[in-house]
Amino acid sequence: MGCCCEEKKTYRNEEEKKKLITRLNRIEGQIRGIKKMIEDDSYCIDILTQCSAAQSAFSSFSRELLSTHISGCFVRGIKEGNDKVVEELTSVLEKLVK
Repeated sequence: MGCCCEEKKTYRNEEEKKKLITRLNRIEGQIRGIKKMIEDDSYCIDILTQCSAAQSAFSSFSRELLSTHISGCFVRGIKEGNDKVVEELTSVLEKLVK
């Protein structure tokens, strides 16, 4: 995991970027598919099923990004004595579990 934080930026290696962008492209495709289902007057339950799949994919993306942050930026911040990373992580976790 190539997480290195400076000035509120995280520099990722090309493999990590590609992996994250691929996941986002898939999610974007799912959202476009849901939009098309609405335009085509698809059955509500079918649309809701696709919404659930898109939410699950986005949650998976968020968990992967969080894991990378914890193992990289967060650990680095703790080692450097930066207590603010704990507050940041707590805040984002509160948002994610809503």
